[in-house]
Amino acid sequence: MTTATLANNKFLALPRPFGQILNEEIAKGRASSDTVKTYSQQFKLFVDWCKSKGLEVAALTEEQVKEYRYFLSEKGFKVATIALKLTVVRRIFEIAVERGLMAINPALRVKPPTERRDAAAQNNYLELEEAQKLVATLPTDDSLASLRDRLLVSLMVIQGCRQIELHRLNVSDVIRRGNKVGIRVSGKGSIRVIPLKEEVASLLERYLEARKASGETLKPNTAMFINLSRNISQGKENRLTRTSMQRLVNGYLKEAQLKHSESRTITTHGLRLGLWTKKNNVSVKITLTNNFYFKASHWEIFNRLLILQDNKRDRVRFLLQNKDLSSFLEEN
Repeated sequence: MTTATLANNKFLALPRPFGQILNEEIAKGRASSDTVKTYSQQFKLFVDWCKSKGLEVAALTEEQVKEYRYFLSEKGFKVATIALKLTVVRRIFEIAVERGLMAINPALRVKPPTERRDAAAQNNYLELEEAQKLVATLPTDDSLASLRDRLLVSLMVIQGCRQIELHRLNVSDVIRRGNKVGIRVSGKGSIRVIPLKEEVASLLERYLEARKASGETLKPNTAMFINLSRNISQGKENRLTRTSMQRLVNGYLKEAQLKHSESRTITTHGLRLGLWTKKNNVSVKITLTNNFYFKASHWEIFNRLLILQDNKRDRVRFLLQNKDLSSFLEEN
């Protein structure tokens, strides 16, 4: 998106393309292409709204930004979506103030609407029995499409991977150390390494072998998850889009009758909220809400985690991988 795309406002009379300025300013100069695209698209929608109202972007008042917030609410956007749109406007106005294009930031104090939360609706992760039911709906043959889908869902449900991480995942991100296999994923501004459980690692290897058997040459920058309906030989980008991932996962959720219920809706993001493990034939759920990889060798740690989670009622954040059991219990 260039400045010419965004209407005739003095605010947009910038020395370089709009996207380039976003690249320089957002996330301390390290914004992903997805983030830059989101900022560009959302700000264009805001500019279009200003044009429809005959408003000059560089001369907006706080009341006019609040009018935009009301417009979004009346359109039925969710609170989270309104918050994103206002964040984009606020941050770009902040850049404009820093560059001397505006005297004040009219969006500085404009917050998103207060959300009325249904406690039951917040339980948007799968229980163990539901996770097992979802896995049971996945195709069990060894076709390339079936292996891809099983691996995609397994990495979300069992390993806690984000959708954006799997979208960006390349063949070169597979890490092998002896008989151990892991993947290097990037998303949310961070890079982490996830050791794979044995069954998931085996599924990954079978999927890659099936890709090779199909005649595909796997290069380091080859996408891990691909759209099988696209012709690779024609040089088209065949990386599976996030929309396609959502469609695949939602299809299996609906088939398992887990997508919608009276009080909740499960999304691809919700799949990673419940991380399951077994010890001594007892199943325990740990809510995974950050980049930590949970690894523990003692059942008492899991019991203590559950107690802490129930008492605090918020996100549990413990890195147990290199934690001595006795010191952990003493501290908590």
